[in-house]
Amino acid sequence: MVYEDDMTFTDYTLGQEELERIENILEEDLVKSGVHSVLLIDMAGNIIAQRDNGSCDHDLYSLAALASANFAAVDTMAKIVGEEEFSLLFHKGESESIHFSKVNTEFLLITIFGKEVSLGLLRLKVAEAVQKINDVWA
Repeated sequence: MVYEDDMTFTDYTLGQEELERIENILEEDLVKSGVHSVLLIDMAGNIIAQRDNGSCDHDLYSLAALASANFAAVDTMAKIVGEEEFSLLFHKGESESIHFSKVNTEFLLITIFGKEVSLGLLRLKVAEAVQKINDVWA
């Protein structure tokens, strides 16, 4: 296999302690605020951490793969219209909605939530969680 010289690969490692801290942030800041399910994924669609309220029966692996592809497409659209990036994405459904937010250049936080959680509260809680997750890696 031949690789181009300017190609880069993401290299991240999480110890058990960091992973537990991130999972605790997802649980305390988001699930306890009413989010049905939350995923931290890398840009390739691999699930790094996940928490839910116990009633989630979605295919999270397929969701993670599709979410990374969706976010990549939106990122390209941002560049076409002259934006550096669109840092968040939101899809509203009849009973559940999905909110995507970049954690840093390498990760996405995906939250699935119902009508009982307002988008404004969710965005506030996600912003707080993203900051805490970034602090874990700092």
